[in-house]
Amino acid sequence: MVRSNILSALLRSGALLLATGHAFAAGSHRTVVTRVPPVYPELARRMHIGGTVVLHLTVQPDGSVSEAKVESGHALLGPAAQDAVKRWKFEPSSDATDMVVDVNFASDGH
Repeated sequence: MVRSNILSALLRSGALLLATGHAFAAGSHRTVVTRVPPVYPELARRMHIGGTVVLHLTVQPDGSVSEAKVESGHALLGPAAQDAVKRWKFEPSSDATDMVVDVNFASDGH
């Protein structure tokens, strides 16, 4: 029961640890092998828009991202986050994995 609550909290929070390159999902752990940083949209940069985009991913057994849907985040940042995450590569697994990840944009554009 406690483990289930912890995993639910991780999913709700969109648990991608950008510093260590790990993504977590219920019952699984897939390491990011190759990460492509998002391109900060120029309009968002000029408007000092930042924040977190939460994405729901489907990662295939070969580690490729087949689907990335925006769950929350600013509309100007969502497409850039999707484009970047679709080029990420995760460690291989025996099954496809659904996971929720965060992509953070600093309002200063860095």
